[in-house]
Formats: sequence, structure tokens, C-alpha cells
Amino acid sequence: MKDVAIFVDVQNVYYTAKQTFGKNFDYNKFWSKATAGRKVVKAIAYAIDRGDPKQREFQNILRAIGFEVKLKPFIQRSDGSAKGDWDVGITIDVMEYAVDADVMILVSGDGDFDRLACKIRDEKGKQVEVYGVAALTANSLVEAASEFIPIDQSLLLK
Repeated sequence: MKDVAIFVDVQNVYYTAKQTFGKNFDYNKFWSKATAGRKVVKAIAYAIDRGDPKQREFQNILRAIGFEVKLKPFIQRSDGSAKGDWDVGITIDVMEYAVDADVMILVSGDGDFDRLACKIRDEKGKQVEVYGVAALTANSLVEAASEFIPIDQSLLLK
């Protein structure tokens, strides 16, 4: 049985699934698929906290599935733009948990993670599985992964 660590870029998967399919990602279906026959050593979902009740309910669902939920506050800049990015936090955690797991799973289409995936795969000898919406996942990340699993209708809420 392989040990697996899971890292979910919640904002990325939310917006790419909504934009492409008009539906939400099904975390229960994903968990079943990603963990089948494997032991989970760590599972973290990274999200932005706007403080609303519906969002807190969603975060509690993630916790019930088995995720640790890490939150950053939503920052609205004076020019109207927003800031809320977990790239550095995800990278640090992936590097830390690469010691404990055989398989590293990243749920994101963000090309900023391509170098991380290469490093974990090539230097740490880990299998790197990337789940992302194919049309919106950076080619560099797909190529850096040991395996790319496209998010499709089978991983979406009905």
C-alpha cells in the first residue's frame, strides 16, 4: 500500500471547474478515486477565508472528508483587485511531506507548480499526480507530472 499526500488549491479547482463545466468539483468522489488502495499521510485543502457562513459549511465538509483546511484572509486592495494566493504555502508543505509519502497529489492547474512537480519527481523520486481541468491546466504542469488526471464530469457534482 502506497502512502499518499494530497494538496488541493481550492480556488483554482473551483474557478476552473465552474468556468469549464459550470459545475462544482466533487471532493468526495475525488477522495475515493485518489485514495483507493492507499494510505493518506496528509491531506490539505488551501482556501481563502471570506468569513461567510456558506463558506464555513464547505470548510467543515472538507474536514469531515479528511482534509486539514488552511485558510488565508481575503484581501481587497484599494484599487479593487484582490489578493489570496497559496502558492508558497502549498510549495512548502509539498516539500515537507515529500519525506513521508510515496505519491504526491496536487489538485491545481497552476503552471507555477511545474518546477515543484519536477523537483519532487526527479530529485525526491516521488510519483506526482496532478488533477486539473484539462483545458485550463498549464501544459508545463501536465508535462512535469508523473501522471495527469483530467477533472471531468466523473469528478463533478451533479
